[in-house]
Formats: sequence, structure tokens, C-alpha cells
Amino acid sequence: MPTFQTYNVTPILAATLEPLREMSFNLWWTWEPSARRLFRHLDPELWDRTNHNPIRMLQLSRQSRLEELSQDKNFLRELKQVFEEFEKYLGRHDTYGKTGAGSAIKNPIAYFSAEFGFHESIPNYSGGLGILASDHCKSASDLDLNFVAIGLLYRHGYFRQQIDKEGIQGAINLNQNFYHLPIREVRRGDTKLLISVPILDREVFARLWELRVGRVNVYLLDTDIPENTVEDRLITAELYGGDLEMRMRQEMILGIGGVKALAALGVQPDVFHMNEGHSAFLGLERIRLDVVEKKLDFYSALQVVAAANVFTTHTPVPAGQDSFSREMMQKYFGKFARELNIPFDELFSFGQTRLNPDDPFSMTILALRLSRHANGVSKLHGEVTRSLWKDVWWGVPVHEVPIASITNGVHTKTWMAPEFAALYRKHLGAWEEHLTEPEFWRGVIDIHDAQLWETHQKLKRRLIDFVRDRERQRRERMGESPEFIRKVNRILDPETLTIGFARRFATYKRGTLLFSDKERLKRLVNDTTRPVQFIFAGKAHPRDEAGKALIQEVYKFSREPGLENRVVFLEDYDSYIARRLVQGVDLWLNHPLRPLEASGTSGMKSAPNGGINLSVLDGWWREGYNGSNGWAVGAEIDNGTTEFQNEVDASSLYQLLENQIVPLYYAKPDGKLPLAWLQLMRESIRSVTPVFNTQRMVKEYTEQLYIPAAQAHDNFSRDACGAATQLSQWKTQIRKDWSEIKISDVQIGNKDRQTISVGESLQITARVHLGAVDPRNVRVEAYHGELDNGDIRNPTATVLNQSPDQSGTSDGNYIYQGSVPATESGTYGFSVRVVPTHPCLMQAHELRLITWS
Repeated sequence: MPTFQTYNVTPILAATLEPLREMSFNLWWTWEPSARRLFRHLDPELWDRTNHNPIRMLQLSRQSRLEELSQDKNFLRELKQVFEEFEKYLGRHDTYGKTGAGSAIKNPIAYFSAEFGFHESIPNYSGGLGILASDHCKSASDLDLNFVAIGLLYRHGYFRQQIDKEGIQGAINLNQNFYHLPIREVRRGDTKLLISVPILDREVFARLWELRVGRVNVYLLDTDIPENTVEDRLITAELYGGDLEMRMRQEMILGIGGVKALAALGVQPDVFHMNEGHSAFLGLERIRLDVVEKKLDFYSALQVVAAANVFTTHTPVPAGQDSFSREMMQKYFGKFARELNIPFDELFSFGQTRLNPDDPFSMTILALRLSRHANGVSKLHGEVTRSLWKDVWWGVPVHEVPIASITNGVHTKTWMAPEFAALYRKHLGAWEEHLTEPEFWRGVIDIHDAQLWETHQKLKRRLIDFVRDRERQRRERMGESPEFIRKVNRILDPETLTIGFARRFATYKRGTLLFSDKERLKRLVNDTTRPVQFIFAGKAHPRDEAGKALIQEVYKFSREPGLENRVVFLEDYDSYIARRLVQGVDLWLNHPLRPLEASGTSGMKSAPNGGINLSVLDGWWREGYNGSNGWAVGAEIDNGTTEFQNEVDASSLYQLLENQIVPLYYAKPDGKLPLAWLQLMRESIRSVTPVFNTQRMVKEYTEQLYIPAAQAHDNFSRDACGAATQLSQWKTQIRKDWSEIKISDVQIGNKDRQTISVGESLQITARVHLGAVDPRNVRVEAYHGELDNGDIRNPTATVLNQSPDQSGTSDGNYIYQGSVPATESGTYGFSVRVVPTHPCLMQAHELRLITWS
């Protein structure tokens, strides 16, 4: 047999079609329906075959078809209109970033994430973290923020999922050709731009790829190049693949390599945002640069760097955080510590709570210690996170741990069906310009029942056709009988209540909760007048055996007699399947084990499409649920066992379906439309859409975190970092003298010390020994609130002032006085404390020093 060498022949694009190429290299088309329609029109079959990839479309389209379109006046007119919209989008000046609050950001925000899920044709993501990162970038573009993003480009992406006849998940590796993606290699003249990161005894090189997302550039690092050893070429082979050593190397390339990439591009950010802890080494690299180039000492450099760092944590359990052993950190960062001019043990302690020297090095703790701005991703997750990491601020009351919360959102236009976008435009007007205005969305009340229902039903029919088509392809691949393949047309019914459940199959998401009472479920799905049907989708990490077992369980249930046409598991979940599902189901189901869902965003995507949520009160739904826009599964259990919570939630789920949801869906007083259900749809759209979107979210990041970070970084960088050096020296002195501080006596000045009346005040006097510490450098406070089982509920801190009468005090002793108003009856408690204070501190407990009476 001869061996053949391969080569590609690409078509020539006529000048009139050249705008297609320009738009194909900017992901604006992923959220602009008119642009997608143009590409689909080239060749609908090829559009599906390329997984909706315009770059590949233009490489594979028939020359004759392109020539035909270059003469098609209708197509050219539409192309001109779309391209004008594209140019108008890029050229707008009346934007939040140019004329609104975002204009305060002068130098870029650099956003680091280990994964980005912009679109199914760029499989550089595994799940929610990557989708959220991409929606964040899209809204940064819409708002026109000065924003750049950094990530890694994975040769094998995340795996493709195949489910076999037994329901076992198979992982198919991708082998991406980067020249088939909408990315361009960054070059300097004729040569590719390379950066290098010292790893162990060698330099590891990475090239940069540029991905355009509207007005925002994303730069992806790639080590699969001839300059590297075979071993190092594999660093960016696979997302979340390999062992801990591989994870260490990936995170060094992301964090350290990302900082070097920005420098090589000439980008000088004022803010560095870490989306999860994977990129936390960026903080150490930036400190190293200040030590080496600006000749700062480690702790002065730390003030400058931490001021500009923003850290978002998404994981509510310690096990979900990356951590490395002392031996591994010594191996990779021993030399690095010497460059920082600090002992290795000191560097290692930046990844620990410092309560137990045997703890491993946590990337989350490193990110918290190297950032002055940190947040969780929902209000409940903020509470959980403050409690989880309280030991990093040991001795500080949990509610004062400096971790805020900004609730996640979704990029509405990406996830909203074009049909709903058109419906809103017709009845509400320019909804994109008013996306975050709750008052504007009250207009959904004016949408006629029949129109709202028909729009939804059209999308539901499309979803069911899609599910049948995918299942047909799977059965054909498995070599099933022709009769069994024909039976796909019996799967699902557009007139039946349809419930979707799609997400990563991790055990805490409880994918099989619905099947805990199989007979009850069968009665529900097979009710002759009011049946219910379910669509499941999701991947488990290839090494997560428990997650894979859950998928197998769901698949086997879907094959049982009595369930086979009413329960479907859709394989190879990606953002395309996600869009089809959130746009087509009636009800979106989510039941994680509370409080393990940091936020969750899939239910937010369903609401603008008329979907209704049925979810545990965890993550975002605890804020989104208002009693009339969906249903809450189970009670808010805080301390029950997993078994107890499963039992309570399964019982609640069945009762809600049987007694409320199913009867409401099938109640059609006029025999045609489910009028009460339509009211619920409207309330879901009205209450969720304007709040749970990334436009609101990115504005909150900008105003609450980015602008303060940029201003602080600017202050600390001025005058050869004088303020940072001064603050560092002050902190050293305060830490040295703090042990001298004692609260020697606390007195209540009221006649009756045990009981006071509402309207009076508790008079407090405290004798404080400050030793060598200047009184200007401390704040003395009464910490008070209602007593609750020996602890204080909703505590408040009231400042006590230095008494003008300091008679009877000697060196270093001071008297402080103040009053606490009694506004409500009850049993209260108080304590007195001393904390350090300085005008340049960005967190009240930045020094983690606190002395209590």
C-alpha cells in the first residue's frame, strides 16, 4: 500500500465576502443571532458538521457556493447590515467604560482563568467555571471596560463523552488543530512571540494565541511547541489532566507565564483578577519582579502587589482547592524563595493558615494572603467562605473576615433564544439597553398569553427534535437494530411537562435524587392525562468514579420499562446542548446538597427563555426565589446528615411535583392555554432576568473591587513605592510591639450595671495598656450585640474615644470611654477590643492582630 502525504485546499473568498472572515475571528458572532444566521446560510449541513465553527466553515465551503453567494444580492445586503452592526458595536463611545463609572479604570484589568467556555466550537472548558469566565469577558466587552484575559490553550481541550450500552461514560480525547479555531498566533514581525518560565532546571517556553471577544482580547498560552521537551509540550495538553506535578506546572505557566505574557505584550494592568486559585502564583511572580527590578524588600513589594489583586473563590469545600506538599513546593519554589530574599519556610507559610505547620500549601490561602480584595459568588457562598477560611484571619469574628460576595450572572444574549429576544424587542423595546432595570421588565405583562406560549412551545418542539436526532445518532453508532433506532420518534412529547437537569455530575449535585422512589416516579411520568418527562445531561470528570456511577444509574433508569420514553440521558453535554435545554424545557431542576452549590448559573439561563426554576435554596436561588417565580425544594437545613437532607428533599420534590407543579401546568381553563403557568413564566422572566446577569455582575466587580484596587495600586506605586515601604515598616513595628497591648480593666458607668432601659445608653470605660504603640495607631472598640447561646448575634463595633481626663495613668496606659445605645429590649453582651489602624490599610484586619478584654 502506498503512503499518502496530506495537504489542504482552501477556497478563495471574494472581496465582497471578506467581512465574513473578519467577523469569524471575533466571538461577537456567538451572541449575535444575525451573524450566526449568515454563517449557517453558507451551508446548514456544514454548520452542524463543524460544530458551528465559522473559521472551519470558510476553510471547507465549496468554491462554487462562495462564488454563488458573492453574486447573491439578498445575502450581500444582509452581510452589509450585519457587518455595519459589528463595526458600530466595536466603535461605540457612549459606553459604561468610556463615559460611565468604568472610565475610572485607566490601565487594564487582567483577568486570569484556567478555563474559558466561550462556545462549543472552542472546547477549552470543562464546566461552570469556564462558562462564567467567558460570560464575564463578554459583558466586559459590552460595557467597554479596559480589560484583558489570560488563560491556557489545551491541545486536547476537555473530553468528548460517549455513553455505551451499559451506561458507562467513555472519554474521547480531542486533538485540536489550532488553525481551525478563531485564534491568531501573536507575532513580533516574522517571529512568533515566546515567553519562558523557569521550571525546575530548565526554561519552559510558551507561545501566545489571541482570541478576540468583542472589544476584549483573550491571550492563551500554549507549550506544545518545538522549543520544549516532549514532557513540557504536554503541560498544556489537557484541562485538569495529569497528576499533581502536572497541575503544579500548569499553574506556574498560567500564573507566572501569564504575568510574563502581559509584559511581553506591553500591557501594564492596574488590577489582576484571579478567577479561582489556579493562577495564584501570579502574585509571587509580581512580588519577585518588584524585588528584582525595583529593589523593594519582599514585604514592601507585597503591599503594592496585594493592593491590585482581586480573588474570586467558587468552591465551598476545602477538598475542592488545589494544594501541594512541602516537598513539592521546595522542589519547584526553593530557588524562587531565594530570589524573593526570604527563607523558604516563610514563603511556604503564605499557603497555610499558620495554625498547623504540617498543613500543605493551599493555592486558595495563597490567593487570599496576596489579595486585598476577595469574594464569594453568592450571598450564602460568601457566608460559607468566610467560615471556611476564618483561620487565615485567626481570632477575627467570622462575619468580619474580609471576603465579600458578588453573585454570579449569565451573559443574557448568549443564552436567550433569538425568538425570545425578538418577542421582547417587539413588546418591550430595546431590552439590551435596559437589561439591568427591574422596572423595564415589568413590561412582560403586556405580552399576549398566546404569543408567549407559542414562542415557548416552538423552542420546546425544537428541543425535542434535537434530542431525538442526537439519540438516533447514538443508537446508530452503537449498532442498534433498525427497529430500536426508529423508536427514537416516540421519545418525549411536546405537549408534556418537560423538566431539565444538566450539569457536571459531581456527587453533591445528587443527579439521582429523583429516582429515590421509583414507583412514585413511574406514576408521575405515566399518568395518562398529566404525564411528566425528564431530560438529563452532564459529564463526570474521567477520574471521578462516583460521578460516573451516577450517570450510569440515570442511564439505566432511562432504559427501564415505564420510563424509557419519558426519561432521556443526552450524551456529550456542551454549551450547545445547554442552550437547547435552557431554551426549551418548561422547568429547570437543581438539587445540590446545601450549601455546596457556590452559585450555580444554569437556572439563570432558563428564566429569560420563559423557564421556571425548581431548586434547593442554595447558591443564587436563595436570593432569586421570591415565592411566586418558581419553587423551592426542601427546607433550609444547615446541620442535618446527608441522608436526612436527601430524604427531606426527595419527599419535598415529589410533593411539589404531584400537588403543585403538575396540576398547575395542565390547568387550562379555556382548554388551550395554561394561564396560571403563564403568569409564573412572566414572573420568572421579570424577577430573574434584570438581576442575574453578568452586566450587573461586572459592574459590581468594577465599582466594588476593580476601582478600589486600581486606586490603591496607583497610590502604592507612586514615589518609588514610598507609601508601600512606609506601610510595610509600620506593620513590622506594630507586630513587634503588639504583645505589649493589654486591656487591664473594663467598667460600666451606669448606676444599675445589670439592667438599663430602652432609650438609655450603656456607659463603658476601658483602661488600656498600649506600651510602645502610639494611640494614633490603634482603634479601641466595644463589640456588642444580642446574646445567643453564649455568642453574639448580628454584632456591632462602636469606637471608644480616648478620655480627655488621663489622670492616674502612667506611661503607655490610656483610658477610653464610649456609650452603646439600647434601642431594643433583650439580653445583650459586649467585649472591648483593640485593633491596629493606619490610613493605608485596605482591610480592617489586614494585620490579623486583635486584642480582646
